[in-house]
Amino acid sequence: MTDSSLGATAPTSLIPASRGRVGDHPIFVLHAEATRRAAAGESIVNATLGALTTDEGTLAVLPSVLEAFADAQARGAAGYAPISGRPEFRRAVIDSLFAETPLADRAVAVATPGGTGAIYQAMVNFLEPGQRLLTTQYFWGPYRDISMHSGRGIDTFALFSADGGFDTAALAEGMERHAAEQGRVFLVMNFPCHNPTGYSLSPEEWDEVATVVRRVGARVPVTVLIDAAYLHYAGDGRDAWVPAAEAMLEAATVLVAWTASKAFTQYGSRTGALVALHRDDAERTQIANALGYTSRATWSNCSHVGQIAVTRLLTDPDLATRCDTERQALTDTLQQRIDVFKREATAAGLDFPRYDAGFFVAVFTPDAATTARVMREAGVYTVPIDGAVRVGLCCTPAADVPRLVEALVEGVAAVPAA
Repeated sequence: MTDSSLGATAPTSLIPASRGRVGDHPIFVLHAEATRRAAAGESIVNATLGALTTDEGTLAVLPSVLEAFADAQARGAAGYAPISGRPEFRRAVIDSLFAETPLADRAVAVATPGGTGAIYQAMVNFLEPGQRLLTTQYFWGPYRDISMHSGRGIDTFALFSADGGFDTAALAEGMERHAAEQGRVFLVMNFPCHNPTGYSLSPEEWDEVATVVRRVGARVPVTVLIDAAYLHYAGDGRDAWVPAAEAMLEAATVLVAWTASKAFTQYGSRTGALVALHRDDAERTQIANALGYTSRATWSNCSHVGQIAVTRLLTDPDLATRCDTERQALTDTLQQRIDVFKREATAAGLDFPRYDAGFFVAVFTPDAATTARVMREAGVYTVPIDGAVRVGLCCTPAADVPRLVEALVEGVAAVPAA
């Protein structure tokens, strides 16, 4: 920058690593562009944002949740919450995941600002600076941002095998490589309802993962982080991972990133938790202390009102029943969109993974940038990723899905033949 009054270039105090960064995420940039075009009167299908909307285009909310948050405000939530979170909140989250299983007694938890905070907590406490996390070939973009910002890195393995199932062999190869190169493995598994592909592991696939984890964990420290952001929308597959988590504990630490953003349609409350499972009592105490220390050294305290409200939503029988019923209505709406998409996309010959539930699905394309650009020209917005475009059915009314599929077909067809 030049100061005209001095005729010289002004010095910068910003460190080199922080220069040249993009201040907004590409998804939000695309969403903003789609919103501007729609506001200007264009007919737009906006399948970019990871939030569940009604068929009228408004943010879907749960009346019981609004009631719980309004009541929490009146209960003195203006004061600081405990550093690690309210004990009753942490217990309620653990019980919601593992009630009536032995895992509930092998867990500790810490409150976090949403699932993103849980992922950060996990990364800085179970991976050394300079080391890399291991995750699937397709992954939620902020994994890379969080790892880089915290002085770590990211490495991937192929998600899909030749038959379209989970590539257990690629997982095993990646874990063995990290064990040899780093002396530890930090594996991130964003299932069920994987973002961005929509894929969910079957119970058999989870068993295969647990077998690999136990084998590698017998030699080096292994941590498995299950990013469970979309857990409440997984239908029959919601708890498929729990037996595998119990099996993994024989030789690994298992973490769960839990968030109220999707489960309670409260994206802005930034209420989440990191739940840590370990077979040893003393080690769980060490983990709980480490997580509390990180909380104090970063955000200090998390949303007090969110913890009070969510605790009630998880423990008050009447409120919990109402919330589950309201959420099921939203899940049914989402499932209608999924069913229409699968029917239309299959008939059109689009290439996409097994997709039974969740906010997103990926449609494979040799050139995602070209496909997404052609779609935008037709007024249909998706998110380009490496080898595919991410389609947010969470924010696409069922009536717009045929147009969405038509644009996808045109976008994929626009890619020049190799």
